[in-house]
Amino acid sequence: MTTPVIVALDFPSAPGALDFARQLSPAMCRLKVGMELFTSSGPALVEKLQYLGFQVFLDLKFHDIPNTVAGAVRAAAALGVWMVNVHTSGGRRMMTAAAEAIAGCSGPRPLLTGVTVLTSMSDQDLRELGCNESTADRVLRLAGLAADCGLDGVVCSALEAPELRRARGPDFCLVTPGIRRAGDDPLTSAAW
Repeated sequence: MTTPVIVALDFPSAPGALDFARQLSPAMCRLKVGMELFTSSGPALVEKLQYLGFQVFLDLKFHDIPNTVAGAVRAAAALGVWMVNVHTSGGRRMMTAAAEAIAGCSGPRPLLTGVTVLTSMSDQDLRELGCNESTADRVLRLAGLAADCGLDGVVCSALEAPELRRARGPDFCLVTPGIRRAGDDPLTSAAW
């Protein structure tokens, strides 16, 4: 059985990320590489982490026109990542193009997940963007759209996970980032 734990490598560059990764066991966790680290260190870092034995979640939250996102997830699959994600707000055509691109890749197929509403956003934030549904309602609706488009699951908060599990069933992947130790300041602590 593989571990459900994904450790976020929230470092600005490769040296710190690699030093930290070497203290972990690939048998105990997978690793998440986000935008800052990938932008500074690129595919070479992902390859080094894989060489150390880790499965990598490439957390870049692609959101662009369908053809561009399809090419991006195809490139991520060619890199050999275990999981990659897109923003569900890119819509049906974008998500379907991403799912079709992943399905058509040779080699192991990465999981494709969608970000519904960023976990940092509130109902007020959504209203400022012209969205009148609650965060909870929007998450459920976009998760349903993601499933309809062929995505394997969504990124969600721990508070959203129970309702999503009830609505989407046991086979829909739920990825919950940013679990923190009790007492940590959520604005300054690293994800665990």
